Amino acid sequence: MKRTMGFLFASLFLASFGTAALADHHGHLPKSGTISWVTGWIFEGPELAPQADGYVIGHAQAVGATFNVNGSGPLHEGRATCVVTFIATPDGATNKGNCFFGDQDGDRIFTSFTGDAAANKGTNTIVGGTGKYAGITGSGPWECDASAPADNGGFNCRQSLTYELP
Repeated sequence: MKRTMGFLFASLFLASFGTAALADHHGHLPKSGTISWVTGWIFEGPELAPQADGYVIGHAQAVGATFNVNGSGPLHEGRATCVVTFIATPDGATNKGNCFFGDQDGDRIFTSFTGDAAANKGTNTIVGGTGKYAGITGSGPWECDASAPADNGGFNCRQSLTYELP
C-alpha cells in the first residue's frame, strides 16, 4: 500500500509540476512569428441609429470560434468576442473596436482594431495577452466575408498577427 501511495504521489507531483518546469512560460510559442487563423462569427445586433443627411452610427457584438489555419497551434479551437462601433456617411463607412481571441486552454490575445466597413477589412493591433501570450505585442490584417441574408448574421474572417513576446 505504501508503495502504491508513493507512486501515486510521485505521479501527481510530476503531472502537476513537471510540465511547468519543462514549459518555457509561453507554452513553447516562439518569441516572434506570425499566427494566422479564421474566426467564424455570429453578429449580435447591430443597433443602428440613423441620423440626418444619410449618416448612421451603431454598435454590435460578434461572438465566435477561432481556428488556426494549420489545424493546430495558437488560437486553434478557441473563443472570440469583438465589440464594434461604426459610422456610415454618404462617402463611406468605418468601424473600430476591441476583441479577444483565445485558445482551448483559455489564454487570450486582446486587440483593438480599425477598418473600412464597406470593404470588410482592416488592422488588428495587439494591446495585451494572458497566459502564454502575456506581454505580446504586434499587429496584422483582418478581412471578412460579407454576411448574406441567408447566413442569419454569420460570417467568417481571416486574420493574422505578426507578434513578439518578451
